[in-house]
Formats: sequence, structure tokens, C-alpha cells
Amino acid sequence: MVALIAVASAVATLALRDPAASRLEQEAARLTALLESARGEARALGLPVTWRPVSKDAADAQGAGADFRFTGLPPSNTLPTHWLDRDVTAEIVGAQALVLGPEPIIGAQRVTLSLDAQRITLATDGLGPFAVVADTSAQASQ
Repeated sequence: MVALIAVASAVATLALRDPAASRLEQEAARLTALLESARGEARALGLPVTWRPVSKDAADAQGAGADFRFTGLPPSNTLPTHWLDRDVTAEIVGAQALVLGPEPIIGAQRVTLSLDAQRITLATDGLGPFAVVADTSAQASQ
């Protein structure tokens, strides 16, 4: 009986999950993979590669402009430039762009993704890959 209640509670918890949180987690996983792909290519080709978000105002002014941009990659590399969810925004903490290479060790960097009231922060210490980390700014405001 207790096991049945536990299973029902788990199913209900998953069913009540905020859809914005799920979409943002998907965007974070996708961006992590894109950043690591560009970082690997920067090292392999010896190119200075950066990533930066494009403000919604700038993207709207350009019509079908990009949501984010990789610079420094060869034209043959066609990494995506749009979020899966158009309402996602990104803010790089303490810089205007993420530096992805060509050096194998880059500086510590952070980027925070937002969708509605949800936030996820991706970071690297410069040696390891980008990964989701606890958002200390959100915890400090609580």
C-alpha cells in the first residue's frame, strides 16, 4: 500500500512539473553541447572562437536575426543560431562574450538562461566542460 502511494506521488509530481522549467533545461543541455562543439573546433583549428547572445531588440531589428552567434568559426561550420523556444534569453555574467578557444584552458565563464521566471546557469572553470551549476544569484535573493 505504501509503495502504491509512493508511485502515485512520483507520477503526480512529474505531471505537475512546470513546462517552462523543462523547456529551459532542454535549452541548457542544447547550449552546453553547442558550446563544447565550438570549443573543440576552436582548439582543433587553432581559431579564436566566441559565443554571444543577441538582444531581442537587435534580433527584431534584423528581421529573422539570430538569437545567439558564434564568431570565428569557418563558414562551413553551421551551428544553430536560434533558441528552440523564442522566449529564452541569455546573459553572460561579467563579460560580453564567452571565449571558447583556441587555447585548451580558457578562463572561468558563466552564462544564465532565462524563460519566464525560470533561470539556469551554465559555467566552466576553464578546464572542464560547460555544465549546469547552482544559480547563486537566485539563492541569494530568497
